[in-house]
Amino acid sequence: MSIKSVCVYCGSRHGADPAYAEAARETGTLLAQQGLQLVYGAGDVGLMGEVARAAQAAGGRTFGVIPEHLVRREVGKSDLSTYVVTETMHERKKVMLWNADAILLLPGGAGSLDELFEALTWRQLGLHGKPIVVLNTNGYWDPLRALLRQVTEQGFAGPETADYLIWADTPVAAIAALRDARS
Repeated sequence: MSIKSVCVYCGSRHGADPAYAEAARETGTLLAQQGLQLVYGAGDVGLMGEVARAAQAAGGRTFGVIPEHLVRREVGKSDLSTYVVTETMHERKKVMLWNADAILLLPGGAGSLDELFEALTWRQLGLHGKPIVVLNTNGYWDPLRALLRQVTEQGFAGPETADYLIWADTPVAAIAALRDARS
């Protein structure tokens, strides 16, 4: 498998821990340094803005997708390598996922969870085989890991569902996981 672009799901806010923004910036820089295109929600706010600006500053390619109704709210970052405005959130998620070879989840809120669970469900249904890496900065996603364990232990999903997620504690480990997934 050859990974050339990575869809990053992350918050449109910075969150309470400054480590989240630091990890987003490091992730953007590392993606660019590895020659991996960033595919993301095209916002210039929160962690989305941090990862995109860092990727751009490191000379990386950026592909942003934003629905028309969020252009003002998320400050659509139109100076990206590719900037796509969609009509709906559903279209945004589809365009992002189909223009990436892998998924990387950073800290975020309900929107990031929505994106993750759609990608995870599509993988479970065999609609794609893309690796999904979870960057668990300072244990942010530990409750998600526990929830997925509960879902599988209670028989609502097979154990392979949780296995579709690759866990990493640092941006360096996340990029390494992506490198391993492409070999």
